[in-house]
Amino acid sequence: MKLKKPLIIIAIVIAALAVAFLGVKATLESGLKEMANTAIDEMDLGQVTDGDYPGSFSAFPVSVKLSVKVRDHRISAIDLIEHTNGQGKPAEALLAKVVETQKVDQDVVSGATCSSKAILLAISNALGK
Repeated sequence: MKLKKPLIIIAIVIAALAVAFLGVKATLESGLKEMANTAIDEMDLGQVTDGDYPGSFSAFPVSVKLSVKVRDHRISAIDLIEHTNGQGKPAEALLAKVVETQKVDQDVVSGATCSSKAILLAISNALGK
């Protein structure tokens, strides 16, 4: 009889943890799916005046904050302020590629797909304001 009560409590705790895990998993999958389906719009830099433009994008578990510098209707630099990622650090190489090509629509970095997409969306967000 004394053994039944602790077993019931353990079963309830395990069930609660399973429900919490499924909720976190659903949130994670939803955010990543939303990011994968978000289009990256190319912008006409001729319409962008000189200045520093803050941009950000977040889809759990990836978060990016940056600043895009525009001089003479060209992207002159992109400063990465924050990049919360798992294994997505290689995607940061896209910053230089965007400055070099003057295009936001870039191929994602293999193995860092989510971070790549988040960085490109943050740049697009900055210049789309």
